[in-house]
Amino acid sequence: MRLQTLIIRYTAFAVIATLMNLFSQRVILLMGQSLPYFVSAVAVGTLVGLVVKYLLDKRWIFFDHKQGFRHEGRQFTLYAVMGIFTTAIFWGFETAFWLIWQSHLLREIGAMMGLAIGYVVKYHLDKRYVFSPRA
Repeated sequence: MRLQTLIIRYTAFAVIATLMNLFSQRVILLMGQSLPYFVSAVAVGTLVGLVVKYLLDKRWIFFDHKQGFRHEGRQFTLYAVMGIFTTAIFWGFETAFWLIWQSHLLREIGAMMGLAIGYVVKYHLDKRYVFSPRA
């Protein structure tokens, strides 16, 4: 696959997963606005976004067609763990920009930078540890 195609697909899938995450959160928050609903919304949204991104990446980025409950379970677990690591990069940049400049604009710029760096790192981690032929 050409690099340009990879970047377009990967970016599109990140946007799709984010929209599915936010949509899932809104559905839950229609039921209520209290803390338990908020926590449930974030948890469900995160899981929905993670599953959607995993399925899209598996099929259209890494062209992995292996199946089976054990294989899928192991692979999804590795995918989720790589996501935890790269989320820390995103949150770290966002937090650092906020602490340094105390500006919402710069916090959001830091968040975008962290997200972009996190997704590049995640792609390489997934390629090496999640979807590699030896994984």
